[in-house]
Amino acid sequence: MATPNSSRESSFRGRVIAGGEGPVSTGNLANVITVLRIAMAPLVFWLLIVDDGEWGAWRIVAALLFLFAISTDGVDGALARRRNLITNAGIILDPVADKALTGAAFIGLALLAELPWWVVIVVLGREILITLFRLIMLPKRVIPASRGGKAKTLSQAIALGSWLTPTWLVLGEWVLVLNDYLMGIAVVLTVVTGVDYLVRGVRAPRNADAASR
Repeated sequence: MATPNSSRESSFRGRVIAGGEGPVSTGNLANVITVLRIAMAPLVFWLLIVDDGEWGAWRIVAALLFLFAISTDGVDGALARRRNLITNAGIILDPVADKALTGAAFIGLALLAELPWWVVIVVLGREILITLFRLIMLPKRVIPASRGGKAKTLSQAIALGSWLTPTWLVLGEWVLVLNDYLMGIAVVLTVVTGVDYLVRGVRAPRNADAASR
């Protein structure tokens, strides 16, 4: 009989980097990249708080770390698909990593009074609502990911990257106006895609397994 420890050990056996059709390790390279993105979220938050709105070296490091971390979002997904390293753990952790990283940046900017709290409430409220909705509807319906959701994540990444980077100190205050427009687009896409997801979830056909019960 397999023990809990042996089950955990077996989940880490298999392919880590090499492509193929054989068993995939939970600790494969794609999942490691995803976990590292999650680990960088609190560090970005801490750097923002340490800088305390001074727009100094800590702020620059926070911006660079955020941009690096968010850029790995496409890397782990592409790696998992091309080398067939897709695992249930990776499917769960990937959206968690994105939300943790953007959430840390949103909250950090709000605590520094650079970003209105209502923006944070709308964005994070949407993410929490959709996550709960997915958990509730999962046994009944399959709701495919949409291009709108990917556009939402991209718009948030661009807006946050621009807000975090102190380019306005060099290029002028017009960058601050641009930041407002970028964040506005991100908020609109966040709300619109959230509503679209809920509508598609209600209209989506039931799973074959659920329908047969």
